[in-house]
Amino acid sequence: MKRRLFLGFTFLIILLLTACTTKEETPAERLANYIDLWADEKWTVMYDEYITDDAKEAFGKEEFIERTEKLYKDLKIDSFAVQFEEPKEEKKYNKEENTEFPVHIKMETIAGEVEFEKEISLIYSEQNEERNWYVEWDPSFNLPNLTMEDKIGISIIPFKRGEIYDRHEKPLAINGSGAEIGIVAGSFNVEADASRLANLIGTTADFIHQQLDQSWIESGHFVPIKKLPFTQQGQYEEALHIAGVTASKADMREYPYANALAHLIGYTGQINAEELEELKDKGYTEADTVGKRGLEQLLEERLHGQDGIELYIEKDGESEERITIAEQPAVDGETVSITIDADFQQTIYDEMNNERGTAAAVDPKTGETLALVSSPAFDPNEFALGVTSSRYTALSEDPSEPMLNRFSTTYAPGSSIKPITAAIGLTAGTIKPDKGYTIEGKKWKKDSSWGNFQVTRVYSAPNPVNLKKALIYSDNIYFAKEALKLKQEQLVKGFEQYGFGEDIPFRYSLRSSQISNDGKIGSEGQLIDTSFGQGQMLMNILHLASAYEAILNDGKMIKPILFADEEKGEVWKEDLLSAEHASILKEDLRAVVTDGFAEEANISSPKISGKTGTAELKSSRDASGKENGFFVAYPTDTEDYIIAMMIEGVENKGGSGYVAEKVANVMQKNKKEESSN
Repeated sequence: MKRRLFLGFTFLIILLLTACTTKEETPAERLANYIDLWADEKWTVMYDEYITDDAKEAFGKEEFIERTEKLYKDLKIDSFAVQFEEPKEEKKYNKEENTEFPVHIKMETIAGEVEFEKEISLIYSEQNEERNWYVEWDPSFNLPNLTMEDKIGISIIPFKRGEIYDRHEKPLAINGSGAEIGIVAGSFNVEADASRLANLIGTTADFIHQQLDQSWIESGHFVPIKKLPFTQQGQYEEALHIAGVTASKADMREYPYANALAHLIGYTGQINAEELEELKDKGYTEADTVGKRGLEQLLEERLHGQDGIELYIEKDGESEERITIAEQPAVDGETVSITIDADFQQTIYDEMNNERGTAAAVDPKTGETLALVSSPAFDPNEFALGVTSSRYTALSEDPSEPMLNRFSTTYAPGSSIKPITAAIGLTAGTIKPDKGYTIEGKKWKKDSSWGNFQVTRVYSAPNPVNLKKALIYSDNIYFAKEALKLKQEQLVKGFEQYGFGEDIPFRYSLRSSQISNDGKIGSEGQLIDTSFGQGQMLMNILHLASAYEAILNDGKMIKPILFADEEKGEVWKEDLLSAEHASILKEDLRAVVTDGFAEEANISSPKISGKTGTAELKSSRDASGKENGFFVAYPTDTEDYIIAMMIEGVENKGGSGYVAEKVANVMQKNKKEESSN
């Protein structure tokens, strides 16, 4: 019995000693534990075990847990950290007074970094039969100065799309403005004028009725109908003469050179589902505008930019004060300059007068592309605003194919390739410039092995026919004879050295030029056709202009460039032609204009050298008898640019001479513009 009493008494002493030696949590330790839970987003534990009853009563579980969870999710709060320095030495705290600790709160949000100082109070009290230190919580723990009545807002700061400029800093695609045509409700005669207005601005009377029938509309309200670009100023002004029609300024993507640069620059439009799926990982949304064609599409990544975002608190009260908590500025798209001379391009486009064709102009020394024209074209300003389906159908079904980009495709170059064939023969040593052939009649064939195949020339050159006369008179028989001396393999190799059969090193997608469908020449007939740009030979217009650089640069072709930041004068092909042979061809190309059948280009200023070409279309029954006309030319005295132009369907317009006249007009106007500048 005594032993049991002794053991019980001993156990009681141990319990008392243990109780006396158990260390109570200090407010600093209590706060440290709270901060650990905070970092782990343990909101329920924090609410149940760490905050004061007063805070629970004032804000409730919904405010503390649900609103905080939503806040962290919506603001994408990450990298959360609270800096709190616990006292280095043990300190005695007065349980009758609040204890305060300064902390530094830092977090990453959707709008960037948020960083602020906070005084946290701890109160010693009994809660749930446990006495301890409890945190005096309020909403400003989450964001600085936040109260329960305040509203948290997120505002998107839109970026500005990058703009495109020409070599002289003239705008080609800019963030400009147009006009939004609208109706003043109650002042517009719907029955009398709806159809008239619809026809003017490219919409329907039904759509105007629908807009005016909306429930929110009252007399005097402005009802927007359609945005018009500045290029439709005539329709805009006429529309304003209708009673009740007015206009306001509207922001829009603006293309000052409109049709002239449409195929090169392209246009923007609302992102579609397919594009969004491809670009959503790059931050695009359903509200975004993207490049749909041309450089607008090619440069999308550089032009797009990034929206900014503002995180703010809207204070409750009469002042409606707005406090910015964090702001991530918008990143505007890049400004891009290209080598195109917009006024030169406009001159070429105007001269082509909406006829089907294409043109390119290059600087032979630098490789800079001065013009890339496709005619006819469309107004990209219309598309940027959202072209109607009926308008798009009309453009798509137009026989002149204004939606077809002709400078990116290829055509049989006809006789405009003869100077290059001559250069290949001169370099190979098969062509002797002064050696002539006696050629009688306009038809010739080598022997009976050719069957029905024969070579036809349009003009009879005086005998003997040498290289100069062959170029002046564009003599197919001369080039047929020289092609036979070159043979298939040598001619193929020669054209390959000029870039046939390979991708053109150009940062805008262009179809490669071809010698034939398989890159080979399989017969003497095909050899001869190829030598003067027929058969299966196809050539891109920019490549054609660039090929003539070998004549002006003593055998060098320069890599064509489109962007101002690209290296200029980089050699693409070299050792194509000797300086002696280049000099001979330059003399001959001048004679083509002064003495030959490019007489339409024989103007006094500037003097012009060049070569015409006519390609007969034989690919289909509908094309039979139709001809495409070419002229490749440069100013004789300055040699500062080469222009190549092709016009379709010249068979009843004077053939390639018709094109030569247009090119001469362009060069004459360009010289006047240069003089005035």
